[in-house]
Amino acid sequence: MFFLETAILIFVGSFILTYLTIPKIIGVVEHKRLMDDPDQRSSHKSRTPTLGGIAFFYCLIFSLFFIKGRAEHLEFIYIIPGLTILFIVGLKDDMVVLSPGSKLIAQVIAVAFILVNDSFGIESLNGFLNIYEIPYYLYLVIGGFLMLTIINSYNLIDGIDGLASIVGIVIMVIYTTIFYLSQEYFFALIAITMNACLMAFFGFNISSNKKIFMGDTGSLIIGFIISILTLKFLALEPTAYGDLPFLLENAPLIAISILIVPLFDTARVFTIRIANRKGPFSPDRNHVHHILIDFWGLSHKQASFIIGCFNIIFVVLFIILGSKAKNTGMVIMLVSVVIFLAYIFFRYNYNFTTLKQKILLKRKIDALKGKKESAPKKKKDKK
Repeated sequence: MFFLETAILIFVGSFILTYLTIPKIIGVVEHKRLMDDPDQRSSHKSRTPTLGGIAFFYCLIFSLFFIKGRAEHLEFIYIIPGLTILFIVGLKDDMVVLSPGSKLIAQVIAVAFILVNDSFGIESLNGFLNIYEIPYYLYLVIGGFLMLTIINSYNLIDGIDGLASIVGIVIMVIYTTIFYLSQEYFFALIAITMNACLMAFFGFNISSNKKIFMGDTGSLIIGFIISILTLKFLALEPTAYGDLPFLLENAPLIAISILIVPLFDTARVFTIRIANRKGPFSPDRNHVHHILIDFWGLSHKQASFIIGCFNIIFVVLFIILGSKAKNTGMVIMLVSVVIFLAYIFFRYNYNFTTLKQKILLKRKIDALKGKKESAPKKKKDKK
């Protein structure tokens, strides 16, 4: 079967399967009372079903069964164990909160299954910062760190309705295009499967009456798939870059631009927490999406849409520049953009206690303004 026909069948099948399954998951979660309870740092006010990521897991398993013939190095055999480990850990974390250490150990084991497959081996950066050859042990360190960073970064941006879905859809569309042009059809089909799941889930995630969260069950799985696609992208043979619209040496920068939203947000939040003498995984409301909601007064949908548009524009810009510019100039530009963004959000760097006090103070001021505006009207009515 040709790639286009397979892609259409995989997309439609995954979309329908996810769309039909999520209402069943909502029913079971509500019946068993496994819903997410809002706390002081939550952006939601009511109890909401979680575990939407269950649909992602078995859609991916079914998809891998049908597309396994396109895997040249039997990658699906190495992907399934890692998926299963993270699915179980995410499921348990959604029902009984796990410590960051326990989740990290599970992630390391899942990542190890991927790193031992020859298809993902990064042997060279093809001239990026004048780096050509990479020893195997160094690849294991770089690859492991890269995958763990992506998994946790994506997990951390799942804080408001629609954000993780929109960012995931943008990333999957880009990777589908890249792997199609480089004729890595197995990975293109994985990205298409994940995209179909996210699109079907998105409608429920932003719904007012059938809302559901993907939970750690979903965010860990999606982050794992994104990390696999990123590692494979960096491991492509030089001949595979012939039809890609950017220079071979700029591939690492293109990968960073694709993941700019989760990477920037995680780096920023970790820096703030460490500066406040807290653990990097301690909860707060310092994420970019929280700032857009708490300080700029945007809704969940507006904040998610803005961040998603920024991701698309940033990637397109870097792909255009990457077609001609040398990587040194692009590195300077990337650092400049990150510093500029960090400066913009610098004024919103608060710990949780201070942030909570400011939100309460703002509400009191708004309430007092409302009383003053309504007072003259009452006097006129009396006259």
